[in-house]
Amino acid sequence: MSGIGASGIILLVLIALLLFGPNKLPELGRAFGRTLREFKKGANDLMDDSKDKDRQANRVDVSAEETQQLPKVERRLPE
Repeated sequence: MSGIGASGIILLVLIALLLFGPNKLPELGRAFGRTLREFKKGANDLMDDSKDKDRQANRVDVSAEETQQLPKVERRLPE
C-alpha cells in the first residue's frame, strides 16, 4: 500500500509551518473547513432537488371525475 505514514505527516506539518507560519495555519484550517462545509451543503441541496423532482414525476393526479366514480363507503361508529 502506498500511504503516507506518520513520518510523512510530520514532514508535511513542518513544511506547512515553515511556509505559512504558526499564526496563519489556524486561519487556513478554518477557511478549509468552511469551504468543505459549503461544498457538502451544496451537494446535499442538489441531491434533495433531484429527489423532489423524482417524487413529483411519480405523483398520480386524480381528476374530479375519477373521485366521483369511486364507491362510497359508509362508516359507522361502534355502538
